[in-house]
Amino acid sequence: MTMNKQAIDTRRRALLRGAGAASLALGGGALSLPAAADAMAHDRPSDPWRQAEAIAGRFKTPLVFRKQDFPITAHGAKPCKVITVQGFVGHHEPGMVSTPAPGAHDCYPAIAAAIAACARAGGGRVLIPAGAWLCKGPIVLRSNVHVHLKSGAHVFFSNDPEDFARYGEVDCGPNGKLTLSRWQSNDCLNYSPLVYAHKQNNIALTGEDWTSILDGQGGVPLNGGDCWWDWKSKRTGARELVSQVAVNPANPPSILTVAPNLSPSQVKLIEGESSRWRNDESYLPSLSEAGVPVGKRVFGRGHYLRPCMVEFIGCDRVLLKGYQVNQAPFWLHHPVACRDLEMRQVHMDSMGPNSDGFDPEACDYVLVEDCTFNTGDDCIAIKAGKNLDTQFGPTQNVLIQKCIMNSGHGGVTLGSEMSGGIQHVYAQDVEFRNVNWATSPLSTAIRMKTNMNRGGFLKHFYVRNVTIPNGVQTTPHFYTPLPGSPIAPKSVSSSAGAVITIDCDYAPTADNVRTRPPVVSNVHISNVKVGNVKTRAGTFSCYQAIMLLGPVAFDYNGSDPSTIVPITDITISDCDFGIPANAEHPWYAYNVKSAKLTNVTIAGKVYNTTLTA
Repeated sequence: MTMNKQAIDTRRRALLRGAGAASLALGGGALSLPAAADAMAHDRPSDPWRQAEAIAGRFKTPLVFRKQDFPITAHGAKPCKVITVQGFVGHHEPGMVSTPAPGAHDCYPAIAAAIAACARAGGGRVLIPAGAWLCKGPIVLRSNVHVHLKSGAHVFFSNDPEDFARYGEVDCGPNGKLTLSRWQSNDCLNYSPLVYAHKQNNIALTGEDWTSILDGQGGVPLNGGDCWWDWKSKRTGARELVSQVAVNPANPPSILTVAPNLSPSQVKLIEGESSRWRNDESYLPSLSEAGVPVGKRVFGRGHYLRPCMVEFIGCDRVLLKGYQVNQAPFWLHHPVACRDLEMRQVHMDSMGPNSDGFDPEACDYVLVEDCTFNTGDDCIAIKAGKNLDTQFGPTQNVLIQKCIMNSGHGGVTLGSEMSGGIQHVYAQDVEFRNVNWATSPLSTAIRMKTNMNRGGFLKHFYVRNVTIPNGVQTTPHFYTPLPGSPIAPKSVSSSAGAVITIDCDYAPTADNVRTRPPVVSNVHISNVKVGNVKTRAGTFSCYQAIMLLGPVAFDYNGSDPSTIVPITDITISDCDFGIPANAEHPWYAYNVKSAKLTNVTIAGKVYNTTLTA
């Protein structure tokens, strides 16, 4: 087994069912990239924005569904009363939250029956009327089914994890009936996403307006105990050792238990010097590194990996439109290996941990338009596999336009899980409002992040016409380099504070295996306008305008250091970055071959220069 290379497999593989969970294989090739995409997937186009127009043009013809409605009330759904309880409006931030009253009717059977009836009829529209509805299980879409929430429809998904370990297709015994899913870009069997589809075509999830709400109840405690968000990390006294970042005794003390053929050097590389690799969030990528098949990556009951709110895997022709998402347990939208996916007029309002708004992964042809983000983590974070789970190939041909980012860690982010590569991404006419700048500011607006573990390539990323009226975070957030690194601690503010960030050494201490150097090139950003805000320390727009941290060779523990290359072919033009708090050092550059600044204004001074470091 090698750990530094992984071939991309775009073949279709079946989901094996005959021998239980141990024989499960991930359906690897929901994407089969046609020759028509090749022009975008190779050299830099002569006019990239014409390529962006071509992406938008794919979605001019709407999806078509049979003209028949299937109301969930016809299958026994009953609305419920809603009360308010003490819970959390953000991670560890107490407040009053809404939840169905005790004894509320479970509408999961009715919703499932309506979808089944719709599918049997050849498709149509499943209607969720106005009212509050408790759903104690996942909404699972099927081909040619359009699930539509009427104005005033509020679906409360159960806040009991047990309800998402009941209905999966794979019986994993004491861990529950689990669902094939992907958690932070690694494949596994886990709690079902709250809205799910696998290898379905021509599907839609829509609302009439933003009173059409999908509510994950991520901050609502279960019976006065934990809530979903507590699984990220515990509040003091709230079963602190029960979380995704604590060593889980359900995970074996040695990786050899599940991968007996590893060599001693491979074991040492995967496990590192501590038991941290046995945390659930580290154990799953360790299984990928060890080559453990998906059917043996069993989580669910007894583990603490929160499910995504909406996750579609291997689906073609997907529409997401016109609804609101609240309190997601984890990432809000996570399409994996999907093709021709359109997301319009969706409002995302979830301030919990890891509340990324939209994380397309290994997808081809994606349009995000007229959406609003108010999220506890990255607004948009484009992914493409992690460790050895790169069988779906790259994410490519993504257009983001006319969107508003109110709050979040990063606005438009690429990475950090990008082992399969990201290319041909376009963002234009985007407003990063940073409305919570005084209390919870946007960390960075345009962000690319990877490291020696995630690796991958990032190329052909184009951004133009961006406004940031309230700047980004004006204080530094320094990253922690590995011990002995040539980069001193507390010297590089890569985690927050820059308007544009390219970070090729993201969280290096998080990964034991660091054998895949990233390659970043062909990034072109223009017409970014950044405003200032009045802080106690002065009037500033950011901490530093630009942060370019190329691969740090010291971190590499693979066998071929010649693969470590600097950041190349970066252009930043016609931008005004306002007044950085660190105006004495308006940018940072390390291992950069060519970053050209043209008509770039920082603190009133115009720069026309090329950065090399």
